[in-house]
Amino acid sequence: MSDNRKLTHSTNSTTVADLLERLLDKGIVISGDIRIRLVEVELLTLEIRLLICSVDKALEMGLDWWTGNPAFDSRARATNSLPNMELEDRLKRLENRLEAALPVIEEPPL
Repeated sequence: MSDNRKLTHSTNSTTVADLLERLLDKGIVISGDIRIRLVEVELLTLEIRLLICSVDKALEMGLDWWTGNPAFDSRARATNSLPNMELEDRLKRLENRLEAALPVIEEPPL
């Protein structure tokens, strides 16, 4: 008995890198809702949305939540520290004015 079966190979194969490139270029959205109900009363609703795409594609769609976020943008960290410095200066000036306005009370020696 001779086995005449032949193996066939696909000539149109896609590598993982090609698939990832297409996915990031086009983008993909995965969404779902989870609802927990008890006797017709909705106790909890979770709306889950996941977008996978490249940064360029996200910017093209108008998504740029990382811009201006101090956790992701070093320029935002520097800008965000300016109001804190201004508040510290203002607090120091107020403390100095308060110290100048209050009489100095000396404690008696023990």
